[in-house]
Amino acid sequence: MISLRDGSRTALSRLGAASPEPTTSAAPARSRVTPTPRASKASGHRPKLVLASGSPRRLALLEQVGIIPDALRPTTVDETPMKGEVPRHLVRRLARAKAEAAKLLVRAEPDYAKSFILAADTAVAVGRRILGKPEEGDRAIDTLERLRGRNHRVQTAVCLITPDDRIRERVVETRLRFRNLSDAELRDYIASGEWKGKAGGYAIQGIAGGFVVKLVGSYTNVVGLPLTEVITLLKGEGFPVSSYWPNLAEIETE
Repeated sequence: MISLRDGSRTALSRLGAASPEPTTSAAPARSRVTPTPRASKASGHRPKLVLASGSPRRLALLEQVGIIPDALRPTTVDETPMKGEVPRHLVRRLARAKAEAAKLLVRAEPDYAKSFILAADTAVAVGRRILGKPEEGDRAIDTLERLRGRNHRVQTAVCLITPDDRIRERVVETRLRFRNLSDAELRDYIASGEWKGKAGGYAIQGIAGGFVVKLVGSYTNVVGLPLTEVITLLKGEGFPVSSYWPNLAEIETE
């Protein structure tokens, strides 16, 4: 099982991806810890899944439920909020944009032309203010100062494109409250570097897990992928999620 904090490089290596480049093919390696799903009884073969992301955290979360994507197709989209755009609308728009961009890539590839495509986008907000991903330490401190001792929301949109190009979407919200962090704690957290590349400037699966005094909703949503909703979307469209589980259990009991 992969650690969400630092073991996610293992997931990337199993997919044959040294780095999350947009054109990286990611056929799952045959290792003793990689589950192999049973074939679908209806079609006689397993449908393929492409993840439109290079996020190690999202890969680790999928592996937690036994799912190894067949390919990674990270895409770059402009994440700037539109004027007056609320967080819920922003993440939904960006998740769909990522999925659509990945679709343009994979539908031209014979191996993945009939695959499922999964994309997600996460935002942290205080009220209607979207905090974004701080790129510098000073900006990260400013972001965390807005969060300490206050309530905030994390919203993740999930977009699934089916093999016949139907779109299924969900937006999930989790409410959190941080304790009142001291200035010294903020400085030390910034020095850790854990905040880099994270929505809201923190990673709940790491040091920042000790900041949370209240959480209402999905924990995995805060990490970056609400697993219950992802499984529900996939199962609803015929993707055999549970067919991964028996082999995974056999591996873990060896």
